[in-house]
Amino acid sequence: QVQLVESGGGLVQPGGSLRLSCAASRSIFSINFMAWYRQAPGKERELVARVTRRGVTDYEDSVKGRFTISRDNTQSTVYLQMNSLKPEDTGVYYCKGSWYSGDYWGQGTQVTVSS
Repeated sequence: QVQLVESGGGLVQPGGSLRLSCAASRSIFSINFMAWYRQAPGKERELVARVTRRGVTDYEDSVKGRFTISRDNTQSTVYLQMNSLKPEDTGVYYCKGSWYSGDYWGQGTQVTVSS
């Protein structure tokens, strides 16, 4: 069993920045991928950003150029740097990790973008 713990959410004004962290209880060196998803009220959970074992990244179109996913293998932690935040970025952000043994989710962290 793998535990993923997200942190870094909060309330921020439009145009502001936040950095989310996802700490894994297992080494992320051998992941298939690590990803961030978000779920806005009344909407389905959607993929925001993903990084593979080889370091290949991809992003949902609306966050390209604003969000950056990165990882620190020594800390078994994945980050999501979010800049130029918009009200439509509001939601619960979830970390997902995929290993050979299976996929695991964190409990989520709330991000609210509002003036």
